[in-house]
Amino acid sequence: MCVHCDFPAFPSKLVAVTYSSQAEEPNPPTFLTANMMKQCVFFFSLVFFFFHFPATLAQPSLAPAPSGPTNITQILEKAGQYTILIRLMKSTQVADQINTQLNNSNQGLTVFAPTDNAFSTLKAGTLNSLTDQQKVQLIQFHVVPNFLSVSQFQTVSNPLRTQAGNSNNGEFPLNVTTSGNQVNVSTGIVDATVANTVYTDGSLAVYQVDKVLLPLDIFAPPSPAEAPAPAKSKKKATAAADSPSSDDASLDSSDAVSLMRRAMGVSFGVAVIVAFCL
Repeated sequence: MCVHCDFPAFPSKLVAVTYSSQAEEPNPPTFLTANMMKQCVFFFSLVFFFFHFPATLAQPSLAPAPSGPTNITQILEKAGQYTILIRLMKSTQVADQINTQLNNSNQGLTVFAPTDNAFSTLKAGTLNSLTDQQKVQLIQFHVVPNFLSVSQFQTVSNPLRTQAGNSNNGEFPLNVTTSGNQVNVSTGIVDATVANTVYTDGSLAVYQVDKVLLPLDIFAPPSPAEAPAPAKSKKKATAAADSPSSDDASLDSSDAVSLMRRAMGVSFGVAVIVAFCL
């Protein structure tokens, strides 16, 4: 009997057997269960991330749009090295024309921008020798009245029409050619190269060029004057007109002979009369 209760005490051997049978029961695989739980948590986290943040993965962050209306001189000032071009754009009021067109139409513009170094290669006094109208045409010759991307230069039709006017040969033709990634611009006076893209927004494209684009209408060398008619031919014609004809000369010579004969006859008669008188 048990000392503390009325139940009979179990043999110690039986208790040991009972404890041993409980200890041998298989425990759940705690390592595998934890690993599977971690994988499930990771999987559901990915699903949650993709479904709740699709815009963040699909779209890169865009640069903020420039504040205020587009201004060509501000763009060039920000880029630097375009002091002379900016001054000419302002003095000729071409800058105002560009800004007005950009902010009031959807046509777009392309500007070829020569640097200050490009202007420094011109002959001394070139700009000062131009009239006000020619300065306007010079700057307008650098502006194409439609937007052209770099890839469009490969398929564009030549000659390009600029804001300077007629693109016929001898006036304001502008031709663009490409060779690989290089873009060349020819005016018939100079051949320039597009160095890089200064600015582009789908409406305005500004490209740096290494030379000032000189139009034929302003800078073409004068055509040589026609040579005057040879003076010798005129003298020969005058001499021929003044000289007597061969018929007239033969007549004059025959008259002289007859006169001489008459004079000799008269002299002979006089001599005979004098002889008889003596």
